[in-house]
Amino acid sequence: MTVIAGRYRLLDVLGQGGMGTVWRARDEALGRDVAVKEVRAPAGLGADDQQRLYARLEREAWAAARIAHRGVVTVYDVATEDGRPWIVMELIHGLTLSDVLEAEGPMPPRRAALIGAEVLAALRAAHKAGVLHRDVKPGNVLLANDGRVVLTDFGIASVEGTSPLTMTGELIGSPEFLAPERALGMTPGPASDLWSLGVLLCTAVEGGSPFRRDSPLTTLQAVVDEELPPPRRAGALAPVIEGLLRKDPRERLQADDAERQLRLVGAGGSPSSGPVRSDPYGPNGRPAPDSGTDSAPTPPLPLPLPQSPAPQDPAPENRSGRAVAVLATGVVLLLLAVGGLTYALLRNGDDRAGGGGAVTSTPATAPPTTVPPTTAAPTTTTPPPTATPSATTAPPVPTVLVYVRAVREDYSGSCPPPEDRAPAFAATLTVGRTPASVEYRWVTESGESSAEEGWRKLEFPADGPQERSVEHTESTYRTDETWRDRIRMEVRVPVEKNSNWVEFSVTCEQATPTGGAASPSGSATPTPQP
Repeated sequence: MTVIAGRYRLLDVLGQGGMGTVWRARDEALGRDVAVKEVRAPAGLGADDQQRLYARLEREAWAAARIAHRGVVTVYDVATEDGRPWIVMELIHGLTLSDVLEAEGPMPPRRAALIGAEVLAALRAAHKAGVLHRDVKPGNVLLANDGRVVLTDFGIASVEGTSPLTMTGELIGSPEFLAPERALGMTPGPASDLWSLGVLLCTAVEGGSPFRRDSPLTTLQAVVDEELPPPRRAGALAPVIEGLLRKDPRERLQADDAERQLRLVGAGGSPSSGPVRSDPYGPNGRPAPDSGTDSAPTPPLPLPLPQSPAPQDPAPENRSGRAVAVLATGVVLLLLAVGGLTYALLRNGDDRAGGGGAVTSTPATAPPTTVPPTTAAPTTTTPPPTATPSATTAPPVPTVLVYVRAVREDYSGSCPPPEDRAPAFAATLTVGRTPASVEYRWVTESGESSAEEGWRKLEFPADGPQERSVEHTESTYRTDETWRDRIRMEVRVPVEKNSNWVEFSVTCEQATPTGGAASPSGSATPTPQP
């Protein structure tokens, strides 16, 4: 297996795209599993562009590493191999918010508020460190098995005091989550990340983004021109969403007020819209200091079945001025697309490679992050409403996540190996909602195993935890040799899912005591005395 920087042994692929791969790796110096992000420059890319790509990867590590907060992925190292940087970070097991919404449908306002509060706490820590995330969306929010809500992928973050790593005219970020001031080419501030959080919250409770249209350009036009449709499922969360999605960043809900209201909704309260401060940027356009706190997360609530969304019928007013501005921006970006397309594709591939930072044990399927606005649309385009699940749709299949780790990987000694020393493994199974019934079995790559044959069942009660563990001891061996194999857990109900492979070995050694002879089975047989 490949070893990076003489230390990180690559094991399994967690996510892969056209431009890179995220690996599960073993840090052999510290004996722990980590996530390693690799980016490959496409063939034919010039040396300057290649260095810009690798500098962007290092910027991602730098941006995340300077933020001290439990809601931001921890970066351990930036290793160099074959002239390329590899980001080494903590391996977090869980699902992205986009995965959960796709599998389970819209979530209750209370749970969305709890998730939003944790994301906002991470954003406040980032803003205090001089970092703007610039790509807050469900695909970059990880719901970890341990209850953490982790903001990931700082690959396009803007770091105060550093030069930009993007080409003039390159559109950075997902259009449907882009703030109006960024769509119009204005200088973004912390309020731009808050707008993106507002779209994320609306998407979580309504089942779809309120501004998504059929092309990047019409989506940007909707972001700039069209008012937010009245939220129908947001409940007590509606005032927060409306406060975050005000077109003028100076009128947008402030971070501290928003977090306070989100935690109030998460606790079952109902905040009022309240006054909004007039300058979210602070003096000189820099983030105003706040007292962002690092509070413990609240366990996630069970997810509901999809409900029928109300049709979106935006009634934009006074479009002409902003429409001209956004279309003019689109024309300029179109002229620059030839030069910027390479970087757009790089960012697109980077997103498909699993984002940057926290890594799930299933590949991420978040939409592309960088979108080259190469499709022009008539100014009279009337976009269709975003399609969302219908009440008549069959209930979605519950989400199941399974991950296996080695308790003991290797055994060496007399065989058969004793129960307390044989290779042992622990599987963690997480379901998206309860009650649930999971059917599983242990399998080895060789097909030979001491595990019970057939499928076994694990129940998750309605009011019980969403995560349970299952242990297994493997006692298969070969006399007088080393037996090497891999083991994993397979799930067939409620969905088909396989865990990662874990390697193990059993070495049978014949013990020969003084004055004794070894038996073929490896146990010592005393020699008769005269």
